[in-house]
Amino acid sequence: MPPALPSLPWLNMRRRTQRQAELRNLERELTRFHGRLLAAAILVLLGFGLLAARLVQLQVVRHEHLALQAEANRTAVVPIVPNRGLIVDRHGVVLATNYSAYTLEITPSRVEGGPAGMDALIERLAEFVDIQPRDRRRFKRLLEDSKGFESLPLRTRLADDEVARFMAQRFRFPGAEVKARLFRQYPLGETASHLLGYIGRISQADKRAIESWDEERQANYKGTDSIGKLGLEQSYEAELHGTTGAEQIETSAGGKAVRRLASHLPTPGDQLWLAVDIRLQALIEEMFGERRGALVAIDPRTGEVLAFVSKPTFDPNLFVEGIDADSWRDLNDSVDRPLLNRALRGTYPPGSTFKPFLAMAALTSGKRAPGTVIHDGGTFQFGNHTFRSHGDAGLGPVDMVRSIVKSSNVYYYSLANELGVDLMHELLAPYGFGQRTGIDLEGEVSGVLPSTEWKQRYYKKPEQQRWYAGETISLGIGQGYNSFTILQLAQATATLVSGGKRQPPRLVREIEDVITRERRRPEAEPVEPLALDAAHVDLVLRAMHGVTQEGTSTRVFAGAPYKSLGKTGTAQAVGIKQNEKYNAAKLEEHQRDHSLYIAAAPLEAPTVALAVVVENAGFGSEAAAPIARRVFDYLLLGQAPSAEDLALTRQGRSAAPVGVPRRAAELPLPGVPGPAAALGQPLRAAAQAARALAAAAPTAAPRAGHVTPEVH
Repeated sequence: MPPALPSLPWLNMRRRTQRQAELRNLERELTRFHGRLLAAAILVLLGFGLLAARLVQLQVVRHEHLALQAEANRTAVVPIVPNRGLIVDRHGVVLATNYSAYTLEITPSRVEGGPAGMDALIERLAEFVDIQPRDRRRFKRLLEDSKGFESLPLRTRLADDEVARFMAQRFRFPGAEVKARLFRQYPLGETASHLLGYIGRISQADKRAIESWDEERQANYKGTDSIGKLGLEQSYEAELHGTTGAEQIETSAGGKAVRRLASHLPTPGDQLWLAVDIRLQALIEEMFGERRGALVAIDPRTGEVLAFVSKPTFDPNLFVEGIDADSWRDLNDSVDRPLLNRALRGTYPPGSTFKPFLAMAALTSGKRAPGTVIHDGGTFQFGNHTFRSHGDAGLGPVDMVRSIVKSSNVYYYSLANELGVDLMHELLAPYGFGQRTGIDLEGEVSGVLPSTEWKQRYYKKPEQQRWYAGETISLGIGQGYNSFTILQLAQATATLVSGGKRQPPRLVREIEDVITRERRRPEAEPVEPLALDAAHVDLVLRAMHGVTQEGTSTRVFAGAPYKSLGKTGTAQAVGIKQNEKYNAAKLEEHQRDHSLYIAAAPLEAPTVALAVVVENAGFGSEAAAPIARRVFDYLLLGQAPSAEDLALTRQGRSAAPVGVPRRAAELPLPGVPGPAAALGQPLRAAAQAARALAAAAPTAAPRAGHVTPEVH
């Protein structure tokens, strides 16, 4: 048995110390472990807390927004532009309509390679589609005004074979596509162009104006790329445009349409029924020929405008797709200014057509009695200035009736001197002179009915602001500062012949909802009638009737089976020195006198009042009055001039009608084949077809190669 190991106290102490140290180390490790475990647990809990908070935010707080965003990533909302409303005349003849045609378009943002890539794309497209330099210039102009993501037309009205060639190679042209668009069309071409106006592509200026509209109205123009620019197209833009629809499409990850989810159909624009008789309008424009001028005919009972003519005209179809530079230069640089609406914005001295109104002012104010006789010796002397009349040939003694019948200048020189400029302004302003008539067209000018206050406001220099007594004299014969529109003259004539009844002139007779077929009349603010003395009105109208029987328009109205009233006028286009006499042969054509005429018929109860001016055409009885006579024949007798008579009237060489008159209802219209009597039916059928197209619902979702109609 081995001997027992000796007991060593120090060794046992060491071992106990080691065991105690190990125990302390273990406790520290356990403490550290527990700390780390707690920290990890806290981190895990914090992480789960953050996840839970994020989950609540996504699933509860932002659920609706994110759901809509997710849906938007899956779907696309495509605006459906409505069919623009039609414009028809009082008999239903279509003046503005729509037609569908294929258009080759490019979306710049989808074209690779920037400008160089765009040029290369167009060159490749030209191999399959005929692209003219005019098309390239127009596209470049549109590109400069666009924001890059808009689809811009490169070629319009593609032929079927061109569409087929492009679609077969469509994959080669990223960014290019064919669309079916509705284009505006004016079937009668230049006829009534100033009345209708035109539509054109929305410009940057138009976009800035649209941004000022309320949100609902702005939203109605989503997808629309054209807007009314002039005439009724501009003034009735809200009614003609319609209400934009929308189609919700499900798309694939690549952005291709898969199926239609929902759609809200557009509402077509309203249809405008005009008071204008388009055959009468076309006849008047034809009678003007190549001459410049304007005519406005109004029904004094209602204010309806029967004809609204400005010559020369222009073709509004040129503007639908964007007018080319050459056509624009021809129109804009022409000395005849075909883009000027002379009936609405042209101002003219009224000449002697002003005399009946001045006679009414004299009677109303009591400044001159009907029987007061003035000796007309051919001239009127005021200070050192001599005012001439009828080439210095006097008329002898004249009373008020004879002064109108024979158009005495001396009588009205002296009357203007007696009245004074401010009293004339006070008594004649109620007829509408020197102020807008309120017609339903934008852009009307006010003209000038002078007064001392007007001159102080108009001129800046003190010496120019002073009114000189001699300036009043020429106002008596419609010269001097007097400057009115033909629309104002027609409106004033209508007011006079109706005994003071004032009706705001209206071109649009009714507005028709093409869905419900209900019609409504445009609202017009009522105007208080003038308190005219019936005896005064009767005297002046009797004198104006005398103009057609023994006065300056006797030859023109010879043989007329109805009674009318009128007044000729000759207005200076340029001033003539005191020691000179007017000689048209020595003046340039544009410096010669204007020919004016105001008239109404029938005398017993006028149904039409008109004013007409033929620029630089001489005496009112030679150019303007013959046109008025034939307007009355059309409206009162249903007759149109013979071909021979029409040719003479165009040349300013007619008086009373010659030849066998034609039936007004059989007059052909420009650009429309076939007898005029059959015009209404096919055009109305076209209108019905257009309405049906606008109301039809889409039958399938857009897909590759599918074209969606858009108005243009």
